[in-house]
Amino acid sequence: MIPLPAVVLEEVVRRALLEDLGPGGDPSGALVAGDAMARGEIVAREAGVIAGLEAVALAFHLVDASVAVLPKVREGAHVAAGTVLVSLDGPAAGMLAAERTALNLLARMSGVASATAHLVERLQGLRARVLCTRKTMPGLRALDKYAVRLGGGVNHRLGLGDGVLIKDNHIALAGSVGEAIQRVKGRVGPMCPIEVEVEDLAGLEEALAGGVAMILLDNMTPGQCAAAVRLVAGCVPLEASGGITVDNVRAYGEAGVDYLSAGWLTHSARALDCSLDMRGL
Repeated sequence: MIPLPAVVLEEVVRRALLEDLGPGGDPSGALVAGDAMARGEIVAREAGVIAGLEAVALAFHLVDASVAVLPKVREGAHVAAGTVLVSLDGPAAGMLAAERTALNLLARMSGVASATAHLVERLQGLRARVLCTRKTMPGLRALDKYAVRLGGGVNHRLGLGDGVLIKDNHIALAGSVGEAIQRVKGRVGPMCPIEVEVEDLAGLEEALAGGVAMILLDNMTPGQCAAAVRLVAGCVPLEASGGITVDNVRAYGEAGVDYLSAGWLTHSARALDCSLDMRGL
């Protein structure tokens, strides 16, 4: 698993700390003696997949570099409720000032990773893989996408520049699937992949004739997806999207598609419950 580049991670964590601490710092730090030392443990209050340990360490170190941060599990670990994730040792004031930022990032990223892992688990034995989308929290896309990978999923585009996805509005403006494909092919280079979204088998046939790298089956039922798989016969990868849930993901996978995308993995996955327990020294 390739870690997040430090330059990307540090920008996000610094911004989060600035948002929380602001120019005035933490006035509640007056409750703690300046030289007070503490020991703490970050604990998972529920089972899940852990993501964001590097963000946690960076949050504490940016506030106070003397805080010792020791991860007790690895990134991507499946843990039970009550598992100690990180141990901390150092100045109490620094721990308290960084606590919320560290937990916010850890809880969100672990929630995304856990939700992804849940879908991946339901697809065991099938070839379909779970994709995330660009429906990420503004400013946190790199972290959201990284968490999906830790959960066993695959990233779609990180941004618009990674490839072309011809969607319904593009088709409406171009006039047809075929015309939209030709317009794009006339403007992008050979290394830019083109995917087109279709809503029915007629659109699928038009997309096949246009010669694209991948086709997205939008809001089709598992039965319709199975028909699309038969029609395509392996000529191009198929992605099913729209309404994919934990309850129906297995049916879509059994339809034979190559990818299943779910926007809710990154726009509304529930945060994993984690907390920091501290004691003075």
